[in-house]
Parts: sequence; C-alpha cells; structure tokens
Amino acid sequence: MKSRRPLLAYGLALLVVALDQLSKYWVTVIFDLPNKHTVAVLPFFDLTYVPNPGVSFGLFQADNGQEWIKWALVGFSAVVVAILAIWVKGARRNWSAVSIGLIMGGALGNLIDRVRFGHVTDFLDFSKLHFRYVFNVADAAINVGIAILLIETFLAPDRRKAATS
Repeated sequence: MKSRRPLLAYGLALLVVALDQLSKYWVTVIFDLPNKHTVAVLPFFDLTYVPNPGVSFGLFQADNGQEWIKWALVGFSAVVVAILAIWVKGARRNWSAVSIGLIMGGALGNLIDRVRFGHVTDFLDFSKLHFRYVFNVADAAINVGIAILLIETFLAPDRRKAATS
C-alpha cells in the first residue's frame, strides 16, 4: 500500500499557504496595518507592520539596486520546497510529513510575498516579551516544522534502539 504521508505534507503545506496569505491580506488590506504601523492587541502582543526584504530575522536585506538578492532568495526558496516535496515521499512517520509540510508551506507563503511585493510582510510582534523579531504565519510554520523535525530526529524510537544496540 502506498503511503499517504506525501498527501498529508502537501495538504498541510497548502493550508499553511492559505492561512499565511489570508492573514497577510487581512492585516494589510482590510485592517490597513501599513497606515497604523503598530496596534496593541494584548499586553504582550502587538500587530506591527514590517515589510522585510531579507530572510528570517531581517538577514540579507536587498537594498535599492540589488534586485538580484530578491531573486536569489526566491530561487533558494523554490529549490528548498522542491527538495522537501521529493524528500517527503520517503517519510517513514507522520510527524516527518507534518514537519516537512509546515516548512514547505511556510517557504511557499514567503516566496509568494517576495515575488508579488519584493518583500515579506511581517506583523506578529511579541517584543514586549523580549522577542525582538516581528514575524508572520509562514515564519511560525517554518520554525514549528523545524522544531518537530529536530525532536523527531533525535527522539525517534528507532534511533534510540539503534543507539543502545
């Protein structure tokens, strides 16, 4: 019987892309966050509009005249998604598929922004909790996916058995 894990990953990736793009549309167009810049939501959480031309945490930002950086980031993201889409076909556990789906969806969500707008829209601001980076749904999915993948890699039952043998 053929594994359904790739379908789980692809479906989750599509869900992440949809949630990411809908949340970005809501904060930028409907809520008009670019004109409000920052709105307090909870004592520890704000919505803050940050157009991020770089990668995670503002690294490798493309300044004016450096369009090639944007396209290099788009190309890199596309390659990562393609590799993950192939890799998930060999996933042996559901958690592997979930983690890969989250990472693929997050990468695709940010790739769409980068192609459409030249930057990624960040808006989730927990700086009052001393986390200085503003991020989005796609970034959160990527980080949760990586965390699951690391936990599963180091705590998987077959790895523990092999280590004690």
